[in-house]
Amino acid sequence: MKSATVNELKKELEHLEPHRIAELTLRLARFKKENKELLTFLIYESHDLPGYIQQVKEVMDGEFLTMNRDTLYLAKKSLRKILRITAKYVRYTGSKEAEVELLIYFISTIHRTNIPIRSGAVISNLYDTQVRKIEKLIAGLDEDLQHDWRVELKKVCG
Repeated sequence: MKSATVNELKKELEHLEPHRIAELTLRLARFKKENKELLTFLIYESHDLPGYIQQVKEVMDGEFLTMNRDTLYLAKKSLRKILRITAKYVRYTGSKEAEVELLIYFISTIHRTNIPIRSGAVISNLYDTQVRKIEKLIAGLDEDLQHDWRVELKKVCG
């Protein structure tokens, strides 16, 4: 079965009654955890983006605390897991500035937890990729914000 395009869905939703849209939304939320999380963000948390970012940072901190550092392999797997979780929450916001803030927090937390960044090629590449991603995201922001975030990135990276 072929899916309708977003534009087609948008046109059809404009013609539906509000109670029908609510029914469809709730049905959609039942199918996937991510749909429910996105709906929760849009309804309850989208008005307070700084508070939401703080909640995501707390989730990241929890993941860093439970991170397995026994071997570089397990540390790498844990870092990738934290990045997946962070990317999911960033997708909900749709904000490049929030993504920059959370990725800078990610690499600063790596420094604070004394994870050996340069002792393994995989972790080193993961770290460098995130730094490049942050630089690219900063380049797409307003000029005032660019300067502020570049200073913050320089502070974190050294």
